[in-house]
Amino acid sequence: MTAPKNRAGVRLLPNAVTVLALCSGLSAVYFALGGRFELSVAAVGAAALCDALDGRLARLLDATTRIGAELDSLADLVSFGVAPALVLYIWQLEGNRYGWVVALVFAVCMMLRLARFNTLLDSDDEFPFTREFFVGVPAPAAAMSAGIPLYATLHFGPGWWSAAPLVAGWALVVAALMVSRLPTLSFKAVRVSPNYIAPLLVLVAIAAAVLITVPFLGLGIVALVYLCSIPYTVHRHRWLRKHPEAWGVPVRERRRIARAARSARRLGLRSPLRHRVAGRASAVARAVRRFGDDPAGVMQRATRSGNGWGGGRGNGRGPGPAAQPSRNRLRLGLRGARRR
Repeated sequence: MTAPKNRAGVRLLPNAVTVLALCSGLSAVYFALGGRFELSVAAVGAAALCDALDGRLARLLDATTRIGAELDSLADLVSFGVAPALVLYIWQLEGNRYGWVVALVFAVCMMLRLARFNTLLDSDDEFPFTREFFVGVPAPAAAMSAGIPLYATLHFGPGWWSAAPLVAGWALVVAALMVSRLPTLSFKAVRVSPNYIAPLLVLVAIAAAVLITVPFLGLGIVALVYLCSIPYTVHRHRWLRKHPEAWGVPVRERRRIARAARSARRLGLRSPLRHRVAGRASAVARAVRRFGDDPAGVMQRATRSGNGWGGGRGNGRGPGPAAQPSRNRLRLGLRGARRR
């Protein structure tokens, strides 16, 4: 009789952390109503910490449930969508004519971003590497990025960064990043090499010291660094789409593949997987469609026509003397010289 009770207590722990995240987000609004915006920032930060812990606790304790997933989405909507929008509205947008519209747009974009995230969880990945990326800026990062003008005001005092039009425009930019299709880095899939553990711990200590001494400046720097990493993440996503040979290999091996690809481009070599293999597969498909699905007949007729497995459309005549060297160059993966 003891084991089921302990099991029920274990399943309750991740949901309790999710409820704490929700309470922290609502407390941010409570502190903003009293004019204590520094405590509002701390409350949203506590909600982000709880959001990072609840999912990991559920997987660690094998206590993942459907109700836990729904609670997590609702808590994220309140803590990172409704609460930051209300804090910004109370802080600087309340006297603005369109301030409430901006707050509504931010909260609605957060809701759409979370709905899309839950939908993508149930769908199959288009590429094997998509688990390394999010689609759009995730909820905690969006809430942290939207508060950059508030961080600057709390550290430097009022200035051009605290003007109502700029705060409203910045909130709309972050809202657009949430619902965009831009790939962003997922830290859940990051694997650290043992050689980099010691330097990473030193960086963590430096970040902790900065957050303790100048917390608002540190939060602003972290948010800006994250936003500046989005162009690199987009480039990395596009590179992985074009290089299937790098799927499912460690980062160190991907760097070697990237260096090899750059060297091949300088030497005029073609990529073996994306061009030669795909080209031969398409040639086989064309031969099957033309001669039927008899492998022996396809091979004989393709050989008789002088095309082999790597040729294109056959016309019943072998290639001429001028075409043979060019075809040999293509089989070797060499590009022809550019015509001037």
